[in-house]
Amino acid sequence: MEVRNYETVFIVTPVLNEGQVQETVEKFTQVLKENSADILSTEAWGLRKLAYPIQKKTTGYYFCLEFTGSGNIVDLLELAYRRDERIIRFLTTVLDKHAVDYNRRRRNGEMNQQKAAKETEAVAQ
Repeated sequence: MEVRNYETVFIVTPVLNEGQVQETVEKFTQVLKENSADILSTEAWGLRKLAYPIQKKTTGYYFCLEFTGSGNIVDLLELAYRRDERIIRFLTTVLDKHAVDYNRRRRNGEMNQQKAAKETEAVAQ
């Protein structure tokens, strides 16, 4: 199968402590590694307020994983999400070449450097 780039965002229930949250994230990174996916980045967005209550909860820990793998990896990952009661919501998307480039530049800090250069240039004028 063709190898594609994916990004998955999932929300972990807020009733867990930090150790349990990290254990949950490790579980899903292990699912990806066991199925020969390459994890490009893992971002913890932290505890955020939900737009609307889900399972009577108004906050959740947000995490974003960017990875590459074949098409069946998404089915296996989402099955693991559905089986785990600690996951409130999840969304997995296929990234096109522009999104992959944007994420790479954002991870390397190029986005902030360009923005800072434009602001410096504007102040200089």
